[in-house]
Amino acid sequence: MSAEASGSSGGNVVTVSGSAPSFSSHVGEGKADRSLAGSKYVKLNVGGTLHYTTVQTLSKEDSLLRSICDGSTEVSIDSEGWVVLDRCGRHFSLVLNFLRDGTVPLPESTRELEEVLKEAQYYRLQGLVQHCLTTLQKRRDVCRGCHIPMITSAKEEQRMIATCRKPVVKLQNNRGNNKYSYTSNSDDNLLKNIELFDKLGLRFNGRVLFIKDVLGDEICCWSFYGEGRKIAEVCCTSIVYATEKKQTKVSTGN
Repeated sequence: MSAEASGSSGGNVVTVSGSAPSFSSHVGEGKADRSLAGSKYVKLNVGGTLHYTTVQTLSKEDSLLRSICDGSTEVSIDSEGWVVLDRCGRHFSLVLNFLRDGTVPLPESTRELEEVLKEAQYYRLQGLVQHCLTTLQKRRDVCRGCHIPMITSAKEEQRMIATCRKPVVKLQNNRGNNKYSYTSNSDDNLLKNIELFDKLGLRFNGRVLFIKDVLGDEICCWSFYGEGRKIAEVCCTSIVYATEKKQTKVSTGN
């Protein structure tokens, strides 16, 4: 067997190449209470990936790894003294680093993060389990916060509002409506309304359904719904004529 080691003496990782190491076929030969009692260092073979760490590190949390060290759980040990764990070793370095530091950067990939969660659950590392679950929830919340439905038809709008149990806020904006003349501030005012809508959508995500409508006649109009019916409407269109007179329409539905 050939192997390549890296890291400090407190936590070397050895990737095995060539022929596989020989394992003891007798579980009794490798009981933890015989081999690890009084030991300072532990050699772990996790699915063919070798790790060299300390009993102190493995015992930091009440977990399967601690029970291996104190003899509560029996394990197999090969002829070279490696404790054999029949798990994928891909994320075990991350598990060890969590035990050493109390926290650890998690993978960006959701699939890999779910793999780490599975390993944490197997080793009964509740701190790492909670870290993974919290991170997964935050990422899901961000994805939901970025999703605001865009109305494509009046029928779709009616169905969406009628079936939603949450309050609904709709922003209708149609800059292509040219029946009004504009001042130099018109675009700025329109953008301020759109930015406000986006901020509210992120802040109250999950509590209120925000939808956008770009098919209507109004340049900028807010509509508010509850229990499937319109409660209020605020039209923010500044109608600017050549005389520079402005009108703002506010209507309330029953």
